[in-house]
Order: sequence, then structure tokens, then C-alpha cells
Amino acid sequence: MTEPSRPGFRAALSNRTIQMTLGAFAFIAATATGAALGMQSTGSVAVGDKAAIEKIVRDYILEHPEIIPEAVERLQAKRVSDSIGESRKAIETPYAGAWEGAANGDVTLVEFFDYACGYCRASLPDLAKLVGEDKGLKVVYRELPILSDQSADAAKVSLLAADKGQYMPYHRALYAGGKVTRETILAAAAKVGIDRQAAEAAMASSKYDAEIQSNIALAQKLRATGTPTFVVGDQVLNGAVGYDALKQAVAAVRAK
Repeated sequence: MTEPSRPGFRAALSNRTIQMTLGAFAFIAATATGAALGMQSTGSVAVGDKAAIEKIVRDYILEHPEIIPEAVERLQAKRVSDSIGESRKAIETPYAGAWEGAANGDVTLVEFFDYACGYCRASLPDLAKLVGEDKGLKVVYRELPILSDQSADAAKVSLLAADKGQYMPYHRALYAGGKVTRETILAAAAKVGIDRQAAEAAMASSKYDAEIQSNIALAQKLRATGTPTFVVGDQVLNGAVGYDALKQAVAAVRAK
């Protein structure tokens, strides 16, 4: 999995890590306090005795420190699920033609990706295989150009291709072209009928900035840790998790 290099994204990730740890302690404390308040009054601990409850919580955490990672994981899963629910339409609605598979599929799989990301490139055949064998699956692609200036140029021309109904041909052509450079971007555009002048104009334009910034904001909200990041149902999968994991995630949505 490729980690983001832009300072804003990295700072947000660091802040989230701190917030998740603090949140986990609050989660543990609330759970333990609730259990303590549910206890019957005894000779040593009376219901409502704040000092006694705090001691119970502290002692329990010290005696069972292994619950902290579990609490962090559970809290993160809940927050991510809530974030997906709040933004599902924005996440799953593609920009123009930036999708493949079933137009009205019963399951939508979303990939946040960067053309300069090797792990995103490695995931391409996994997605192609899924789409090829699952006629009810829709795959939505969201540009997340966080690695380099060339990433941003590639994303802008990609969105131009989406406007022209040539998204997937350009997507495949650019990945097949090797390292992302200005010339490989222009070559991929030419292969799908986009002339050099139009592609260069797209790179220089601010037309697609709002879409890209929206994708970055969504990725931060979903606590993405880099590229690729996949969203399926209420689940976020970070990294090149492979065909089997993606297929299982799709099946889990259908099983609900």
C-alpha cells in the first residue's frame, strides 16, 4: 500500500491516530463504567460512587491492557461505518463515466487510487476478474492523486476521458504505459482519441480540482491510510488486499 506524501493528508492521518487512541480509552471507560453502574450495591462499592467506579475502570485496564487494541479496532470500525453511511451517495456516485461493470448493480465497490501507485496497478487484474465474473457488480473509480504532480496530471486527463466516455480505455492504457510521466499520460490519451492539445489543456485547467479535492476529503473522512483504498458496503479495505478479500467483501454485502 502506498502512503500519501502530501503534508495535509499525512498530518490528518497522524491526528486521527491520536484521536483514535484517546477515543478508545473513552470507549473502554464508558463500557466499564456502565458495567459498574449495573452492579448491585455491596459493602465496599455503592452504586453511584464515582471514585470507586473510576478505580474499577483503572484497575481493569491495567490488568487487561490487551483490550486496548481491540477497543481501538472496534471504535475505528464503528466510526468508519458511520462515515460511509453519512457519505454513501458521494462515495458511490461516479464522476461521469468513471466506472465499469453493471450500471445498476446490486453491489458497488469503490476504489480510491493514484495512477503512480504500484499497488493500484497490481490491483487492476483483480478488479478486472471480479467485474468479468460478477454481472451484478459495479466498480466506481475515484481519483486520489496524492503521490506526485504527475499523479494530478494523470487524474485530470482521466476525468477528461470520463467526460468523453473513454474512461476505462484510458485507465487501462495509462497503466499499461509504465511509469506515469507527462509523455505516458499524453500517449494514453492519444490511444483513446484525445488529442494532445485537449489533454494538455486539461492538465493546466482547474476544471477538475473540485472533484479531486472532494475525493481527498472523502478519503480522509473514511480514515484511508493510502492507496489503494476500497469501500464495499460498510467496510473499508486499505491496500492491495487481493482478489479473494475483495470477493469476500462483496459477498458479505449480499449476505446482509
